[in-house]
Amino acid sequence: MKTAIIILSDPKSGGDEALGRLFNGLAAAYDFKQKGDDVTVLFQGAGTRWASYLTNETHPAHQLYTAVADRIAGVSCGCADVFGAHDDAVKSGFDLIKGNSVPGTSGLPSLQKLVAGGHQVMIF
Repeated sequence: MKTAIIILSDPKSGGDEALGRLFNGLAAAYDFKQKGDDVTVLFQGAGTRWASYLTNETHPAHQLYTAVADRIAGVSCGCADVFGAHDDAVKSGFDLIKGNSVPGTSGLPSLQKLVAGGHQVMIF
């Protein structure tokens, strides 16, 4: 089984829902990883802002993030630019993904390539 987990929730929303969506997305990645399945996590949209939060050891999702860090592909480069997360993502060690040359952007991940490669896509 191949799964791609896309995190879109915005940590700046200030609500429990955003943290809940992040936590459940990472928990799903952990579950797939523990079962030996092929799983990858991408941060897109306002979700690119999570990079600076997750590397903070006091963040409630830090341990879970650390447990699946080897399955995190990175953040959408174009989205990180739009949502002001580019520098934090780079500083936090996240790869910038830009395989989909969307006009007017520096590039986004290609969901088409993931699906064509057999991945099921889950969005949180």
